[in-house]
This record gives sequence, C-alpha cells and structure tokens, in this order.
Amino acid sequence: MRHQVRGNRLNRPADQSRAMLRNMVTSLFEHERIETTLTKAKEARRYAERMITFAKRGDLTARRQAARFIIKPVVLQKLFDAIGPRFAERPGGYTRIMRAGIRKGDDAQMAILELVDSNYKPKGKKSGKTDVSKKEADAKRKKDMKKTAAQPPA
Repeated sequence: MRHQVRGNRLNRPADQSRAMLRNMVTSLFEHERIETTLTKAKEARRYAERMITFAKRGDLTARRQAARFIIKPVVLQKLFDAIGPRFAERPGGYTRIMRAGIRKGDDAQMAILELVDSNYKPKGKKSGKTDVSKKEADAKRKKDMKKTAAQPPA
C-alpha cells in the first residue's frame, strides 16, 4: 500500500531519483538557475526550499542536515554564507518555476527553476548595440526587398 508515501519517483528506482534530485539541488545552488522538466523542477523545489531553511537557521545541526543532501562542500559553504543570509527576512517561497516551452525530442514540458532574487544575466548578448544593429539590418533587408519587388522582371 502507498499510504503517506510522498513525492514522485520520476520513472526511476528510488535511489536513482534521490541521487538525481541531490545533483539538481546542488546545481541550483551552484548556478542559482537550472533548466529541467517541469515535473523534476517541482520535485527539486521541495528539497531546495528545505535546504535554504536549514541555511537560514545556520547552526551546526542544520549544516550537518544540509550536508547529508548537498553533494559539493563548496556549494554547502555558499549556501550557508551567501544564500541563507540573503533570504533571512523572507518567510518562504525562495524559488521560482517558470515554464520554458516544450523540448523538441520528446515533447516534455520544460521549466526553469531559479532562486527568487537571482541576478541571472543571460550569456551571449554583450550590449544593446547588437540589438540596434539587428534592427538596422532588418530594416535594410526590407528596403531591399521592396526595391526588388518594385522592379519589373527582366
């Protein structure tokens, strides 16, 4: 019987799903943002919120309980020194799940799991100048298309 069995095994044996969730939560605290499927994000959120609550407590017992789940010692240090104090005034709701479209290969609903006050800056765009040059290039292309459409075929 499944009475009071909480959580989702995510189509894996229980030990594998636990290992995957430990890796995901560790990566979340390391990068402050991860992209995964919606179901995995909802499951990882439960553990991430609990780890941040441990970090807010900040005592030795809380650190040991978090160390049982967080894999990398460097990430554990970051959790207790930077992330925990950052959320000291917030009573809960430390993470956000945003839907990120559908994965091409298997039509799985993707999601972005991130810390609420994350200062995430997307990599790739360096300044606003690239946007301006793109707009200029689009305008020039449209102008050229109008010219070629106006000319009669030879």
